Amino acid sequence: MRKAIYDILKGKLLLEDKATKNWRMLFFLFFLALVMIFSSHRAERKVHEIALKNTQAQELRARFVEGRSQLMRLQMESDIQKKLKPFGIKKSKTPPIKITAKKIN
Repeated sequence: MRKAIYDILKGKLLLEDKATKNWRMLFFLFFLALVMIFSSHRAERKVHEIALKNTQAQELRARFVEGRSQLMRLQMESDIQKKLKPFGIKKSKTPPIKITAKKIN
């Protein structure tokens, strides 16, 4: 057992006459390791992109809510009256009258 481990550490495994099988296996394992590293880097990049998109979506959602609340404030009758007061426009004291027209054949 000790001798086998010592032989592996010295590199006899790769220098023997029947070492072509070992070299092929090492190249295959090296290739698999490269593929694994590449795929993990791509996955990490995707995770960062997703986090960035989530942040952007939250920011846009906050801007939308703020814009909607500003619109609701602008549509309030009291705000409209305050803005029109300098022009001399006031709220009518009489309600509007509905005019209906009869259709003539």
